Amino acid sequence: MTMPWNRQTTDSSEPREFGDGDSLKLIPLWSIILAIVFFVGTQYWFNRTPPVHRRPGSLPAHLIMSYMTSAALASYVLLVGYVSRDVKRRNMSAPLWMLVVMVMPGGIGAVVYFLLRQPIMIRCPNCTTELTAGVHFCPQCRFQVAPVCGQCFRGVQITDAFCPQCGHDVAEDLAPSRLRAYSDS
Repeated sequence: MTMPWNRQTTDSSEPREFGDGDSLKLIPLWSIILAIVFFVGTQYWFNRTPPVHRRPGSLPAHLIMSYMTSAALASYVLLVGYVSRDVKRRNMSAPLWMLVVMVMPGGIGAVVYFLLRQPIMIRCPNCTTELTAGVHFCPQCRFQVAPVCGQCFRGVQITDAFCPQCGHDVAEDLAPSRLRAYSDS
């Protein structure tokens, strides 16, 4: 017996947007393996010969420095892998942004990428036109992609019973069932 909260709904007619849980899935396997290799290699390079400790407390400082350097390099490799996948899903130039992220020093390229990246594009289920993720209607075929209030025409959540802007009863709008989470019938 499947409980209602355990059911997985995979309706391909609805537009799919990436949520918080999907962002880690964008890191490719090659990037994860390369990050592990960088981490282990940097640890080996720092600790291949034990340093001569002339002052007390220099061994813990050496270990902390080697760990921080290894973690920073591995994180940078994971970031490059994330950008390589994210750039494709946003229909941006992959070679240009990979070059910017890898060449600009100190992670400035990654900051520039995150500031200037395009919004995620979705496809209209009716006519397959590319749309930005925040639109409510397709501009080509007027297909309703997201729920809106029938009185003020602002966006509402599918779980809202009333519009948070004007207080209109959203259930009266007769929105398509794919845009309603709850119904009285």
